[in-house]
Amino acid sequence: MFRLAILDDYQDAALGLVDWTGLGPDVRVERFTDHLPDVDGLASRLADFDGVFLMRERTQFPRALIERLPKLRLILTAGMRNVAIDEKAATDRGVLICGTGMLPYPTAELTWGLILALARAIPHQEVELHRGRWQTRYGYGLKGKVLGVVGLGRLGTQVATIGKAFGMDVVAWSQNLTPERAAEAGVRALSKTELFECADVITIHYTLSARSRGMIGAADLALMKPTAYLVNTSRGPIVDEAALLDALRGHHIAGAGLDVYDLEPLAKNHPLLELDNVVLTPHLGYVTEENLRTIYEQALEDVRGFLAGKPVRPVNELVAR
Repeated sequence: MFRLAILDDYQDAALGLVDWTGLGPDVRVERFTDHLPDVDGLASRLADFDGVFLMRERTQFPRALIERLPKLRLILTAGMRNVAIDEKAATDRGVLICGTGMLPYPTAELTWGLILALARAIPHQEVELHRGRWQTRYGYGLKGKVLGVVGLGRLGTQVATIGKAFGMDVVAWSQNLTPERAAEAGVRALSKTELFECADVITIHYTLSARSRGMIGAADLALMKPTAYLVNTSRGPIVDEAALLDALRGHHIAGAGLDVYDLEPLAKNHPLLELDNVVLTPHLGYVTEENLRTIYEQALEDVRGFLAGKPVRPVNELVAR
C-alpha cells in the first residue's frame, strides 16, 4: 500500500477535481484541509505516509521534518520550484521530488483585480453600500498614470501588457533589466529610485531568494508619492513588512493591495487587518479551478510514473544517480 498525503487543501478541492482512484487499489490518498505549521505536528501526521503533496509554499518542509519521516519516498510539489522544501535533505535521504506545471496567467489577472480594487475603492464602496451609504469615496482612473513593474519576467510582462491596454505609461526595474529587454516588452527601463519616485502604482513580480528578501524597504517606500499604491502578488518577504505597516499607518502612501504575507495563513490579529487603506486576499494568485485541476492532474501523473519506476518531472537529481 502506497499512502499519499495531500496537505493544505484549503478549498477541499483535491479529491473533487481529480479522480485519484485511477491509481489503483494499492494507493490510498488522504487530504488535509487544515494547516500545521510545526515540525512535531507534521512528523506525527505524516509518519505512516510514503508520499506527500505540497501546494507551493504553504507548508515548510525542512531537513528536521524530512529526517523524521522514515517511510517517505516521494515529495510532490505544485510547480517546478518550491523553496519551502529542503531539496538537499530530500536527496540525501533518497526521496524523489517531482513537480507539476502551472497555468501562466492567473496571478497576472489577480494583480489587476487588486489594482482596480484600490484605484476605484471597490471593497470599501461595497461594504458601505451594504450599510446603506451611497458613494462615500471617489476613485481615480488609470489612463495616463504611471505603472511601475518591479520584475519584468513572465508575469511582470503580462501585467505590463495589460497596463498599456489601460493607457498607462509603463516603466520597469529589476536588478538585471536592460533597456533593450524592456523595449522588447514595450516599456521603459528606469532605475529603482526613479521608478519608486514616479509610479502611481507599483506592482511586484519577483522570485523570493536571498537576494530579493527585504528588497523593498523603508527607503524605497519613502520615495513613493502619497497618492501611490503598492501591489504585491509575489512573496511577502520581498517587502519589509514593518516598513510597509509604518507607511500605511502614516498614510505616506495611499494604500496597498496584498495577496502574500511573511507568514501564511495570515494571523487573525495581524495589524494589516486593522487598516482601511489596504485590499487583502489570502494568496489567491494561482488559485483558480483550472490551475488547481492542472496541478492535481499532473501530481497524479507523477505518482503513477514513480510507482512504475519511470518518474516524470523530477526536480532533484535522484533519478540520474
